[in-house]
Amino acid sequence: MTEPTPPRLQPLPEDWSRALAVVAHPDDLEYGCSAAVAVWTDAGREVAYVLATRGEAGIDTLPPAECGPLREREQRASAAAVGVSAVEFLDHRDGVVAYGPALRRDIAAAVRRHRPELVITLNHRDTWDGVAWNTPDHVAVGRATLDAVADAGNRWIFPELADEGLAPWAGVRWVAVAGSATPTHAVDATAGLERAVASLLAHRTYLEALTDQDPETYARRFLTEVAHSVGERFGGRPAVAFELFTR
Repeated sequence: MTEPTPPRLQPLPEDWSRALAVVAHPDDLEYGCSAAVAVWTDAGREVAYVLATRGEAGIDTLPPAECGPLREREQRASAAAVGVSAVEFLDHRDGVVAYGPALRRDIAAAVRRHRPELVITLNHRDTWDGVAWNTPDHVAVGRATLDAVADAGNRWIFPELADEGLAPWAGVRWVAVAGSATPTHAVDATAGLERAVASLLAHRTYLEALTDQDPETYARRFLTEVAHSVGERFGGRPAVAFELFTR
């Protein structure tokens, strides 16, 4: 008995001008999503990054006080490689990010600051494709992002944000989840793939701790294989996949 053919991925909507990407750690966006970001910034769209943590617990051989500033520097260089200059950190503690009102408030404030039409986040479900267990930070930040988009538009949720000069913003039209096991849409990554490799390579200290492979070989192989795998459902073009939620 043959497996059913997955449905073709649809092109992600393009009628927007500002996007906000909200993830838990440095490197989260670089594992596949940054090729799409490079394509968007090339087209003149504004993209900003918000990270819940500085990834300070991510390298076993470096204590958090040293690791956090280093990973922040690598993240800023990584973002610059794909045309992103606005990078913010919310200073939640790496590894123990908790879903709840405090996290939702911080993300809602970011949405109100940047006023995006498109919000991007990472897989918020318990597993990666039912095979590998997801981390609590990814689950908390992804879920909080989906909820904070609604919070940002409701003046009676976190009303203190208005007192801080952050008026409600209900202009988010879509939330796109990268790394989903059930993607619905995709972005052609052809023009952004080389810069995506450079963006992941900017996390060199992290990659050197993660794998014994040459970092460039590792980054290029990983991103190319994923993009071509997604492309099998997107007309044969290397692509970045997203599960798209419409607001």
